[in-house]
Amino acid sequence: MIATTADTDFIHVFEPGSDPARRPLLLLHGTGGDERDLLSLGRTMAPGASLLSPRGRVLEGAAPRFFRRLAEGVFDEADLKRRTDELAEFILWARERHGLAAPIALGFSNGANVAAALLLQRPEILAGAALLRAMTPFAEPPAADLTGKPVLILSGALDPIVPKANAEALAGQLGASGAVVEHRTLPAGHGLGQADLGLLGDWLARN
Repeated sequence: MIATTADTDFIHVFEPGSDPARRPLLLLHGTGGDERDLLSLGRTMAPGASLLSPRGRVLEGAAPRFFRRLAEGVFDEADLKRRTDELAEFILWARERHGLAAPIALGFSNGANVAAALLLQRPEILAGAALLRAMTPFAEPPAADLTGKPVLILSGALDPIVPKANAEALAGQLGASGAVVEHRTLPAGHGLGQADLGLLGDWLARN
């Protein structure tokens, strides 16, 4: 099923699941992606799960994103906070429309950053998150109660975009808020490889 802006402010794809035991997945693409980018990954990593995949509403040139940035790794936090709330309201709308439980976010790069922002700014929205190549979204993160929420962070040791210390800070922030964080740093860059997929599939099978 495809819904467009006639139904909601977010262009998105919804695929109903066949396994009611699986948590729905919220798929959040990276810069330049769209609502179809992560569908095959979601189907492969969480077979039978319902998939909800919105397109980011901010354009950087012609590249969709979920929020503005001022430079590489420098976020427009005022825009980030507003866009995080907009995304949270979309998720609530989609849950009501489709009868979904709180989803687990699966985000890559910019999508992982907005998923981290959702956890910290709107902790009631997500049941957990898999954050692939994520950075800390806020210079001063809001207080959040993430008690017991599972979070996977997969970082690349050779990632030219996400500094090691930044990824470690994100893991620390989420853990200090009560999340059950698994943070793995792989011998990789910003792109994903087979090691990422293996760890992600195992984590999703447990959560």
